[in-house]
Amino acid sequence: MRIYTKTGDKGTTSLFDNKRVSKDDIRVESYGTIDELVSFLGLAKNYIGDEEIYNIIQEVQNKLFTVASNLATEDQTKVKYRIKERDIKYLEDNIDKYMARLKEPTGFIIPGSGKSSGYLHVCRTVCRRAERRIITLEGHSLVDPLVIKYINRLSDLIYALARYLEEEEIAVKYED
Repeated sequence: MRIYTKTGDKGTTSLFDNKRVSKDDIRVESYGTIDELVSFLGLAKNYIGDEEIYNIIQEVQNKLFTVASNLATEDQTKVKYRIKERDIKYLEDNIDKYMARLKEPTGFIIPGSGKSSGYLHVCRTVCRRAERRIITLEGHSLVDPLVIKYINRLSDLIYALARYLEEEEIAVKYED
């Protein structure tokens, strides 16, 4: 099976609804950043020994394909799968669970006192960038508000997991 089609050789690509757009279109940038996040989460979970967190990450990776397919479809009537409020509740429940397990977190920390937390902090920053790209897209096109809400909560969940997995909290020291 060939994976190349040659249809993108002139700098365009097809969306899920078959509309052709430039490869630097904000829509492509939005779902491409989600793809990057899925990949970084795949890397991060290989450094996580906690089975529950591993499974949370895998669930999130799966949902991100729904997010990407929404972003990759301009004609919203052709979107087959959607983010639901229960998906957001899943994130919120896990945020609350892992933040409650922290020993009174205060202030900013230097991210990544271990590999698992370090990789998750990279995922958090990629997720925040994806959110910024999606907000830019929303300025030009209709974006499902639940997609935006999901990505916003997801960055909070990744933060909560990263903080929980820090091997030691290294506080930021501001000096004159």
